[in-house]
Amino acid sequence: MAAGAAGAAVAGPDGGLRCPWALSAAEYVAYHDEEWGRPVHGDDALYERLSLEAFQSGLSWITILRRRPGFRDAFAGFRILAVADFTEADRERLLADPGIIRNRAKVDATLANARVLAGWSRGELDALIWSHAPDPAGRPAPRTLSDVPAVTPESTALSKALKKRGLRFVGPTTAYALMQACGLVDDHLADCVARRP
Repeated sequence: MAAGAAGAAVAGPDGGLRCPWALSAAEYVAYHDEEWGRPVHGDDALYERLSLEAFQSGLSWITILRRRPGFRDAFAGFRILAVADFTEADRERLLADPGIIRNRAKVDATLANARVLAGWSRGELDALIWSHAPDPAGRPAPRTLSDVPAVTPESTALSKALKKRGLRFVGPTTAYALMQACGLVDDHLADCVARRP
């Protein structure tokens, strides 16, 4: 399927217009239509998304999406308290696990972040992340992919807030990808069938 003119929405297999990236791999259509840009709440769910966005850094999201079941198995379903209790033996197991991305810095950050978050109050991560959601009326719906930023003032502020609290691998670009994936912003193109009204 060819991309739309200058990154505009493209007709998918069902004829509905979608963000062009959603049609670049079969797994993307369901992810795009059912998950990306939908509000995500809950500390464990947000820890998972934050961790996966960190693992995605420097890679294609499809690489992470295809390995997400392996990540969930390897990291105890991304339950913060469970991962916070991982031992050095668990770390070595993760670094040898072909079902995930075996990047030492990213594995270490995921484990360290769980240990930090284990000391937070229930709902604190959710509240912190969502406190950085911009006013949806603050910018128009993007018409093409070139209208979608990689970093915003809100993602920069979120990154700083997370780093200040001791979290790692949470730069402004990763923070914005998290905001997009978890529905803090709706970056589906204006003509996309998955855009929320």
